[in-house]
Amino acid sequence: MFASDLTFGFFLLSEISFGLTGNLLFFALHMYTILFQHHLRKPIDVIFTHLALVNVLTIMFRLIPDTMSSFRGGHLFNDVGCKTVLYIYRVTWNLSICTTALLSTFQAITISPSNSKWAWLKCKLPSCIFPSFLFFWIINMLIYIQVIETVIASSNSSLVVSGYSQEYCKANGINQLSYVILSAMIVHDVLFVVLMMETSLYMVHLLCRHHRKAQHVHSNRLSSQPSPENKATHSILFLVSCFVFFYFSNNFITFYLLFGPEKTLGFERITGILASGYPTICSFVLIKNIKITWTFFSISDTKFVFSQRGLSG
Repeated sequence: MFASDLTFGFFLLSEISFGLTGNLLFFALHMYTILFQHHLRKPIDVIFTHLALVNVLTIMFRLIPDTMSSFRGGHLFNDVGCKTVLYIYRVTWNLSICTTALLSTFQAITISPSNSKWAWLKCKLPSCIFPSFLFFWIINMLIYIQVIETVIASSNSSLVVSGYSQEYCKANGINQLSYVILSAMIVHDVLFVVLMMETSLYMVHLLCRHHRKAQHVHSNRLSSQPSPENKATHSILFLVSCFVFFYFSNNFITFYLLFGPEKTLGFERITGILASGYPTICSFVLIKNIKITWTFFSISDTKFVFSQRGLSG
């Protein structure tokens, strides 16, 4: 075991700790609202909990095997274990894309003016959430079923041939069916990424326009302070920028590993960090936009009442 493997392993452990802590805390906050604070519960809380859940699964099934491989070396999984881990990771990672796109769309329609062409969808949004989740799970599980057929456990982690590979999994060569599946993956990802970017930019446009109107009402003293619209706009832009960076960087290296000549596993390690970067950062950005007020009704009962508001209000 080399010192570089240990360093990389400890780095992955820190990313796992931050990612799981942030997403589990974010999940717990919204589950508390859904289960115990009915007067504060909103449909968007369900989307937040689903996003946190798939982010947790993505981090676990992507980084934990890489960490184990860094510390142990050698053979980590058999064929069944390799297929299971890689399949769940790919499904949940793309569920994170779909859920983020749904979240952006939900927020954009919610804050749209009453005279906009999207206003008629506001009353239909809550009833569309669970069917959307079901559709996302089915379509992603069907697309990535090919992983089960083509991926096998790596027999020699020091030798990597052409085709997709990791330290514990590999898929030698690409057949005609693989190109069809790959095309479906690309179309799927592009559709949801474009949807997320367009709805996010639409929200930024609405928030900036609202802020300009509010400046005419507020006094100069208040307008000099950071407004809620500006804070929400910055959060949206930051989330979208992070997603675009991690998504395209990860895909660029993945395509190189897939179609390039013989290569080392160093690039594959980078894809693990990039693939888990957005799920890790996402939770902390969203938690920052939750206002939590702790109110103690009595010391003997030790009751805690949370009052929280999500990014979209």
